[in-house]
Amino acid sequence: MKIAIVEDDINMRKSLEIAMSDYQEFEIKTFKNAKDALKGLDDSFDLLITDINMPGMDGIELVKELNGRYEVIIMTGNATLTKAIESIHLGVKDFLLKPFDVDTLIGAIKREDRVQKVKKSVVPKIKKTTTGFLGKSESLTKVLKIADKASKTDASILLLGESGVGKEVFASYIHKNSPRAKRPFIAINMAAIPDNLIESELFGFEKGAFTDATEAKAGQFELANGGTLFLDEIGEMPYGVQAKLLRALQEKEVRRLGSSKSIKIDIRVVSATNANLSQKIKNGEFREDLYYRLNTIPLHIPPLRERKDEVLDIAEAICEQNCTKYGFDLKTFSNEAKSELLDYSWPGNIRELISVVERAVILSETQEIQKEELFLEVRK
Repeated sequence: MKIAIVEDDINMRKSLEIAMSDYQEFEIKTFKNAKDALKGLDDSFDLLITDINMPGMDGIELVKELNGRYEVIIMTGNATLTKAIESIHLGVKDFLLKPFDVDTLIGAIKREDRVQKVKKSVVPKIKKTTTGFLGKSESLTKVLKIADKASKTDASILLLGESGVGKEVFASYIHKNSPRAKRPFIAINMAAIPDNLIESELFGFEKGAFTDATEAKAGQFELANGGTLFLDEIGEMPYGVQAKLLRALQEKEVRRLGSSKSIKIDIRVVSATNANLSQKIKNGEFREDLYYRLNTIPLHIPPLRERKDEVLDIAEAICEQNCTKYGFDLKTFSNEAKSELLDYSWPGNIRELISVVERAVILSETQEIQKEELFLEVRK
């Protein structure tokens, strides 16, 4: 198993090298910072172990930049709940607090090794269309035709649709089919960040820019440079930050908080909302000039109730994923359960369907999921 360790503290880095040299099953390569790791990592690595607090690019930013290429274990001596939650959202499996003994680290590595072996032993059976989506419907096909045309350009795209229809999936699809596909795809949710932190999250900050700025940090615009920046829930962006976003898009440059120097950027922006932006403009909550800048190509994603041809394909794919995830034999849906899935209106869209199927996989008593095990009656 080939493992990359990213640690800026030379004593810690050397200690790990020495301690892990006793384990012949592991091939260890260490890096002193995230930027060196990005240059040295390739497809031969199986696992990344990284510190969080490092100068320049921190561990969380490194994980975002790698975008799921490797399984990750985080180690830190200065953990915060926010960092822990953020790392979990990025798919990090273990979060080790310094100081830890080497047996704790080896245990985490071996857990991850077992997970990888299980994943490799499973033959994928999930049906996918050529687009990568789990299902196919006439409504989806119409939207993808527009997305295919738009993706080949650098035009700003505004994804519109109800909550849970898969706007981030569409944003990722647009990026993967664009000339920027090999560059970063960075997603940020405006609704998930406190208003007073959005500006620093987008544009970054210099050391000393504010009380807690103990070191400089690159913003999401910089991290996405050359690639695509996905701004989800754009309607929730504070009005005061909207002018700075507009300027960044127009001038193609950003300025970190506390800096007098502008940084040139080359990105493609895809944004999304389930809000009525026209009404927000009338209410003075959203800038009209920013709306037109983001809305070069509007893409309306239909709700799941208008894409019924996809429901069973998605449900079966999610069922198989969860059976693998929880170590169950493959389960299927009874005919009555399938009818129930098709008859339901899915107000929560694909997000709700995923939740319902996962719960049914866990709670069902046999290999065939029954209608009553979907628990949809109470939702109608």
